[in-house]
Amino acid sequence: MTEPVDVLVIGGGINGTGIALDAAGRGLSVTLCDMHDLASATSSASSKLIHGGLRYLEQLEFRLVHEALAEREILLQAAPHIIWPLRFRLPHQPQLRPAWMIRLGLWLYDHLARRDRLPGSESLRLNDHGPLQSRFTRAFEYSDAWVDDARLVVLCALAAKERGAVILPRFRCTRASRERGLWKVQLEHKDGGIQTRWARTLVNATGPWASSLFDTVLPAAAPASLRLVKGSHVVVPRLHGGNEAYILQHRDGRIVFVLPYEQDYSLIGTTDVDYHGEPAKAGASAEEVDYLCAVVNAHFRRQISPAEVVYRYAGVRPLMAEGHGRAQRASRDYRLWLNTSTGQAPLLSVFGGKITTFRALAEDAVNRLTRYLPHASGPWTRQLVLPGGDFGTQAGLAAELAEEYPWLPEPLARRYVRSYGTRCRRFLQEAGTLENMGEHLGAGLYAAELEYLMQEEWARSADDVLWRRSKLGLRLTPEQRQQVKEYMATTLNVSRVPR
Repeated sequence: MTEPVDVLVIGGGINGTGIALDAAGRGLSVTLCDMHDLASATSSASSKLIHGGLRYLEQLEFRLVHEALAEREILLQAAPHIIWPLRFRLPHQPQLRPAWMIRLGLWLYDHLARRDRLPGSESLRLNDHGPLQSRFTRAFEYSDAWVDDARLVVLCALAAKERGAVILPRFRCTRASRERGLWKVQLEHKDGGIQTRWARTLVNATGPWASSLFDTVLPAAAPASLRLVKGSHVVVPRLHGGNEAYILQHRDGRIVFVLPYEQDYSLIGTTDVDYHGEPAKAGASAEEVDYLCAVVNAHFRRQISPAEVVYRYAGVRPLMAEGHGRAQRASRDYRLWLNTSTGQAPLLSVFGGKITTFRALAEDAVNRLTRYLPHASGPWTRQLVLPGGDFGTQAGLAAELAEEYPWLPEPLARRYVRSYGTRCRRFLQEAGTLENMGEHLGAGLYAAELEYLMQEEWARSADDVLWRRSKLGLRLTPEQRQQVKEYMATTLNVSRVPR
């Protein structure tokens, strides 16, 4: 612990784990800490999309859209188990946006960056048999991609660990100071105990806490202010049977996504509300739930009410505080600030950003740090394959699993493919039979999978497993969730599970 590392990253969200992965892959020694679980804040509360941001074209953010579309191609290749193509339908409402404007926007969306894996946009005629109300007779369709956001963070952390990084969830950084040309960093575990780590460079990737960290931990004034914007989502029973998503234009200028979610549900979001509280305590308000239901009811035949919401969540986006316009028009771009002077250890702070561009942000961040770490190798993550992503198609891998493990139920194999890719073999090979998977805790969650998550993916609580490593919390009863909690508490006392 007294040997200095090259890079110490504070923050275990998508930007922090992305930077840790990029740096570790360049031969740098890396430590990452987070005060809670990995992806416990904004990075697990997104709209679950890898997308260019069609609406950002109206805000003339062509560079951001170009970069995001280029990253979409890279990430589809990097993680085919948790990222896959998704077609979007945009019902046309001529009183909001004329058809020529939408066609122009979609043409730009198709051509602003190279597109090899996704089909282009097209115009559709709607009939009375679809899920939309009969007043909608025309729609436009285009491509983007789905992502399991929290699993993307965990996979980046796993990939960083495979390259030598030390990953420390549940370690809060309580103090950082410059001493003898290094950073001296104090870390406190949530269960007590303090460690001191030394680092040549320090990265502040704490998302919505990036500015406030300067008030509590870092010995400098914050170089920028953040505009915290809350985005809320709700989950309801499936609204339509197709695999397509819908992007709904509301009369207030906002757009709302309706996304197929976990086979039996629809995910609806998001809102844009300025937020001034503690980011960890953000929740979807009754007003936001009413708003999302109202937007859906203005478009779909099937009407929904707040009583049908089976789950709701909210995340706080750390956006650049530029101007005082509407929250929905605040830029989703990012900025990096490097704080250093002669003889002082560098501090790099990340402000803003979006999940789609995390890899490019990480590459940019590490490029800046390598000025002070000349032994680092060059950029490498454009050819990245995340753990478990070394296969062709989800259907092909599912067929391989069916042949290797004929005892494995097909729905379970399909979920394992979408969650773990080829890494599911780590607990399937050891089991050999369904009975040997151990205790069944409900909804297809067996002890073998749960123990894998605890041993290799840093899971320590029922929420870590049921809402971040998986979404099985949607399907388990309160009694079953308590059973998972008790099983984990017992297993954590077994020495083979690292604490």
